[in-house]
Amino acid sequence: MRLHVVVAAMLWCGFAEARKMRGISSSYKRFYRERKSFLCIDGSNIIPFEQVNDDYCDCEDGSDEPGTSACPRGRFYCTNLGFRPHYIPSSRVNDGICDCCDASDEYNSHARCQNTCWNLGQRERAYVEGQMRTLDEGLRLKQQLIEEGVLLWREKQAQLRELQQVAEDLQIKLEEHRRRKHEADRLKEQTLKALGAGDSGLKNQNGTVTSMFQLLDTNKDGSITVDEVQAKVALIRDEERILSEDEAEALLGGDFHMDLTEFQHTLWDILTKGDSVKIKNTHSAPDSIAGEDPHVKAADSAAKWEATNLKQVEEAYDTVNLEISDLRRKLAIDYGTDWEFLFLNSQCYKLRVYEYTYTLCPFNQVTQEDTAGTEVSLGKWGMWAGTQQNQYSQMVYENGEPCWQGGSRSATVTLTCGTETALRSVKEPSKCQYIMDFQTPVACQPVLKQRGIHSEL
Repeated sequence: MRLHVVVAAMLWCGFAEARKMRGISSSYKRFYRERKSFLCIDGSNIIPFEQVNDDYCDCEDGSDEPGTSACPRGRFYCTNLGFRPHYIPSSRVNDGICDCCDASDEYNSHARCQNTCWNLGQRERAYVEGQMRTLDEGLRLKQQLIEEGVLLWREKQAQLRELQQVAEDLQIKLEEHRRRKHEADRLKEQTLKALGAGDSGLKNQNGTVTSMFQLLDTNKDGSITVDEVQAKVALIRDEERILSEDEAEALLGGDFHMDLTEFQHTLWDILTKGDSVKIKNTHSAPDSIAGEDPHVKAADSAAKWEATNLKQVEEAYDTVNLEISDLRRKLAIDYGTDWEFLFLNSQCYKLRVYEYTYTLCPFNQVTQEDTAGTEVSLGKWGMWAGTQQNQYSQMVYENGEPCWQGGSRSATVTLTCGTETALRSVKEPSKCQYIMDFQTPVACQPVLKQRGIHSEL
């Protein structure tokens, strides 16, 4: 009989010990060693040790009831061997819902919980191993992109130097062509002045006399008449008044008509002197005459040739300077400590989400296009906005098109590690504010080997 009493007492003690130790992590077990009294972990109270896990809350921090739901601030520790241990609110203990994968939170309820920790651990270990493989491959690819980025950076710098040299050469050519054009324009002006003033060298040229005669001979019958003189010639002092017949006859030497030979020795001299009469519409007449004069033709052709050459050099100079400005702008962007993000420049990545197609062009812009082809800017490249530990983990694109509620559209792009470079997701958590997940190997960061999921049975 006494033996049965001893055995029963031992079983009760084991049960009591198990009751007191439930819901406690190994790091806190030192506070729950069997002794006469228990000090609340926050120091708020001292109670008999028998009152630990007695389903009555004595400590303000709930530390005396780690294995029951008595304390509103209590926490129950799920050991979860084979998976990740974690805490749950003590209010979930014995509530009929399995919260711990080892079923330890439902030790005294009607729920029939299965221990699923090993299966969960296996799945998580497989996931972590996959992530580590992705990280290893991503880091390998990142190193390649870093090497390519360094070479590309050097190429861009060399390209900039070459463009600057071309610009210097074009600047010299530009100055030379400007000088040539100025000289050609000056020679053309002198030639026209000489023609208008009746320069002896030009006046004696038959081509010039003939041109003037043909200008006055409106009906092209080989003679100038009174009517033709009245129509084409005017007094210098009174240009608006039409010459009388007598005045026209006087210019024709007292006759009603005049041929080229008579014109060359009479009216031609009067017109080239320019002190009494002139050809009407002087702004257009000299041009008409000049169009037939070989000296003016040569000067005009030379001026046009130099103007064309100058325009070509100016266009080339402007184009090169635009390329220099664009290249300098690109080189001024922060592409990472090792230029690892440089390869993204001039690239664009698309993703279709429902009826919209989103396009991310790193370091440039983000756009949204609907099925009708209407494109909306969601923002221009702004800055890096990552954490202090990794500033290159997030991009901000700002000052997009206005939003109907006010303000402008913007997009925040989070960079994640992956073996491919692609736009993975787009969301609009608030109106006109977009968030994107952009996966790329250059976002992979070396990390310490994560602590594996413990697999104790």
